[in-house]
Amino acid sequence: MNKDLVIGIDSSTSECKAILWSADGRLIAEGRAEIPLLRPRPTWHEQPADSWWQAACEAISGAVSTVDAARVAAISISHQRETFVPLDERGQPLRNAIVWMDERARLLLPDLERQYGAERFHQITGKVLSGNLTVSKMAWLKENEPDLFERTDKFADVQAYLVHRLTGDLHTGWGSADPMGLFDMGQNQWSAEILDGLGLTADHLPAAFRPGEVIGQITPEAAECCGLPPGTPVAAGLGDGQSAGLGINITHPGESYLSLGTSTIGGAFSEEYVTSRAFRTMYGGVPGTYLLETVLLSGGYTIKWFVENFIDQQAGAGRSIEAVMEEAASEIAPGSEGLLLVPYWNSAMNPYWDAGASGIMVGWRGTHQRAHMYRAILEGIAFEQRLHLSGIEEALNRKIDRYVAVGGGARSDLWCQIIADVTGKPVYRTRTREATALGAGILAGYAAGWYPDVPQTAGAMVHHEERFFAPDGERYEIYSRLYEEVYRHLYPSLQAQLSRLADLTLRTED
Repeated sequence: MNKDLVIGIDSSTSECKAILWSADGRLIAEGRAEIPLLRPRPTWHEQPADSWWQAACEAISGAVSTVDAARVAAISISHQRETFVPLDERGQPLRNAIVWMDERARLLLPDLERQYGAERFHQITGKVLSGNLTVSKMAWLKENEPDLFERTDKFADVQAYLVHRLTGDLHTGWGSADPMGLFDMGQNQWSAEILDGLGLTADHLPAAFRPGEVIGQITPEAAECCGLPPGTPVAAGLGDGQSAGLGINITHPGESYLSLGTSTIGGAFSEEYVTSRAFRTMYGGVPGTYLLETVLLSGGYTIKWFVENFIDQQAGAGRSIEAVMEEAASEIAPGSEGLLLVPYWNSAMNPYWDAGASGIMVGWRGTHQRAHMYRAILEGIAFEQRLHLSGIEEALNRKIDRYVAVGGGARSDLWCQIIADVTGKPVYRTRTREATALGAGILAGYAAGWYPDVPQTAGAMVHHEERFFAPDGERYEIYSRLYEEVYRHLYPSLQAQLSRLADLTLRTED
């Protein structure tokens, strides 16, 4: 039987997708299954780990139901990052998994920063110590559920848990371990120093392997559940952000991806390990390389917030509201006639790392209408990307040549053009909407021996649209003055006042 297909898994926070890919990157078939999200308290977010496995089995079975499963050469997994589950010595969950967006550990951060040293922690892990990292939530478990913490044999990320259910081996990838804030990225191993602060050792974590390395074979029991032949190889995958970067072929210096989803996530390729508060340093899909990742938590969330709260939901007359607003916003000149937005609707990560940050909109006049506000949102997110990119270029001491955009927002011609005009970088688009699952498929294809290395595998399986968005010189000059003279100074100048405003008017949820 010709092994001419691979499976890329995308186990996200809300659903699991299993996609069959051919050696030239064509989507052959797919399966999907939802994953429930629990909120036992206002700022807590949890999931039963078994729901990841059930969804994966359903998705894989759905994908292979229309083909001969014996054609599958290998499988690899991408997944939601920082989420983890404590397991007993039999590999059974001791409690619900704690999800990346959970905020229960935020009050422990000052103590952890004093314990590890902010700069030391950053240098080891590539991350600024923040509440989304696994390390802080493990500290919370130790303090608040000490009996469970003591009974835990292993702490597993999503990939490790799924690989364990598929193969019987508790294995994960470097690119799944590093988002946890427990991995020494300079040594490519779990950090004894960070783990010792929790009273743990590397024996409490899965064995971690470089991207694309075969880490197990599907057992007969797992094969019966998911419909794949026993012995199918499983290759080490990546967290979903890095996998998306690989899935749009960010494998060379000078390239950056831009995911325009609910959050706006960028990732510039680097051949060297560098750290900065301007970004998070992550492993890339090419072994021995890195992605310098920037995150704006609001991104498309801000657009959705605006549409849901300020637009008549029947206004489209057969067209999407976003399409109507884009048409109106495209008639407005760069700068939105003096209206400027700083898009911190869901706090700020890099470069400020301010959990109390809030959004800003200035320059209101009586002549402004909803279309001005819509364009100002798109421009504000683009200005923020310029801020993020400047930090990356400074750390690398070189320019980024282009963006490759992916996600729902990448389908907007207006937004892509605004990003090009604001940043001065051409914006390309990938043909697939499933870049994360394709990134996993690329690693599976490499593990199957289709191509000699990961870059060549990505080059064969990823295809971009021929059309791209080039920056317009005149608009770039307008936007550059707005950025240099106003935007990059606005939040720092108001940060203290905004923090005080929040203290005086907002209640903090327990």
